[in-house]
Order: sequence, then C-alpha cells, then structure tokens
Amino acid sequence: MSTETTSIAVIGGGSWATALVKILSEGNTHIHWWLRSKHDIEHMKTYGRNPSYLSDVEIDSEKVFPTQQLKEAVAAASHVLLVIPSAFVSEVLGKLQPSDLAGKVVISAVKGMIAGKNSLVTDYIHEQLGVPTSHLLVVAGPCHAEEVAQERQSYLTIGGNDLAQAEFFASLLRCHYIKAYPNLDLDGVQYAAVLKNIVALACGIARGLNYGDNFQSVLVSNAMQEMKRFLDKVRPETPRDLNESAYLGDLLVTAYSQFSRNRTFGNMIGRGYSVKSAQVEMNMIAEGYYAVKAVYQANKQHFQAYTPIVDAVYHILYEKISPIVEFRILKDKLK
Repeated sequence: MSTETTSIAVIGGGSWATALVKILSEGNTHIHWWLRSKHDIEHMKTYGRNPSYLSDVEIDSEKVFPTQQLKEAVAAASHVLLVIPSAFVSEVLGKLQPSDLAGKVVISAVKGMIAGKNSLVTDYIHEQLGVPTSHLLVVAGPCHAEEVAQERQSYLTIGGNDLAQAEFFASLLRCHYIKAYPNLDLDGVQYAAVLKNIVALACGIARGLNYGDNFQSVLVSNAMQEMKRFLDKVRPETPRDLNESAYLGDLLVTAYSQFSRNRTFGNMIGRGYSVKSAQVEMNMIAEGYYAVKAVYQANKQHFQAYTPIVDAVYHILYEKISPIVEFRILKDKLK
C-alpha cells in the first residue's frame, strides 16, 4: 500500500463506485467523490452513508469529500476513477476538456462500451480527451460490490499499458480484504469484462427457460472459447492467459453469483419479461444489455469472430426472437 497521500477523483455514485470508495479510503488517500444527487451528497455529509447504494457502508468523512462539482473534483486529484454506467460516459465526460485531464491518470471501472460508437471506454478517453495510453488504466474483477461491503476476501485486476502506473494504482487498492494485481492487457481485460456480462445474460436466460446446471457448465465453457476467439481477432499480438482471474474468474463470478445483475436480468427475460419491464423491475442497469449490441455490431463490422452466444443474446434482446427458439438453435452450436 502507498505510504504517501494520493488524491483521487471518483466519478459516479452507484454500488460499484461506493465499493471502490470504501476500498480506497482504507489507504492513504483523499477522495473527491462526484455524484449527481444532491440529496445523496447531503445525506452522506450528515450520516456518513450513501442512502441509494450499499447503505451499510460507512463513509470516512476525513478522507472522502462528496461533491456535485465535477471539474473541481477532477482538478483536486492526480488520479480520476470513472465508475458510471457506459450509457452515460459520453454525457459526463462531455463536461470536461482535454486540459482538465492533462497529466492525470484516468482509470475506467466501467464494465461496458461507449453506446453508439462501439468503442472501449479507454479508447474514447484517449481519442476525445487526449489522455495518453500510458496514463489509462482499467479496473476488472472478479469482484462484486456487495461482497466488498461485507469485507469478504476479493481480488481486483488493474489493466494498463504501463506496468508502473498499473502497479501503483493496484497498491492503492490493497487492504486486508482486497488483493490487486497489474495486468498489461489493457484492451483484452476490458473486452473480457464486457463479454462476461453478455455470458451472464445468457446464463440467466437459460435459468429462466429451466435449463439446468449441466447446460450452464457447457454454456460457460463454450463462452471461454468464444472469448478466446474474439480476443485473438481484436488484439492477437497481446500475450494473455485466459485462465487468470481477470478473464476466467470474472466470467465465473458473473455467470454464477446471486449478486450478478446481468444474470438476474437474463433470468427475467427467460421467464417471459420484456426488456422494458425487466429494466423497470430491477431499477438497476445491467451493462450486458448495452454491451451485447456494441460487441455484436463491432464484431460484424470489423472482427468476424465466431460468437454464437453473443449472437443469440443479441437476437433475443434486439431482434425480439423468442428465447425458447433462440436457445434451441444455440444448444446445437455448443459442445
């Protein structure tokens, strides 16, 4: 863990942002936490808890400073941690200029792609705001916010192109319940985080259709093969071991955990909910819903990897093909 105080701007007020604030506040940090909700900010200042997400987590008022002023939070920090749904990244970052991020390390904990552009979050930050790739990092799992709140032993992966930057940010996250490790596969770690959400949707749909454990094990093992085919097309030059936690581990926890909102969303779709009704009932964003459209379109346009699971989920969610029909087709493609 770092021995010097580091100032970090955390952008986002959801459960994952709250969990990361909790982790970072275990170390020598000052956290300038930007949230949209004035009510949540005032509640935190009064009661030391986020009333909307992970309300059992105590916020350390000596280290954490909630604010609605985005530019002020960023200006006060050397590191900017982005923890908002992918659908809102363009809107929030549109309030910043390249000069606001000059010289800062920007870390994405967004588990999705930029809507409408089908690009990775780090690519978007690099292209739109001029942050050099050496100053871009990504936070990956396997890790659920709910278990962080309970201080259960968890692991994080920090992907980046610069080992020193990745290791430094990993050191800020290490505490008695978090282990964190650097990984030099910046793009692969991000794509893996996107793909595992789509697989979790597929696992949820399968459960909703009353497929059992036997089928899900085959689905997940095929998903690993699909991930390899996709990453080999996207970044074939980057060495990676898909058995590592950032890939296989993150996929497993998202596909099987009771806390996986993507799995829950998929389960509802499999049981006959419409997309809109499932979104309303969950009242939380399942990143896989947006991710599958981005991956499907990017793959068709640029990569042409064989992705039957991605294709099946896309057909169900965006082409309104019956889950029963689509999974009858999919099961014949798995082995």
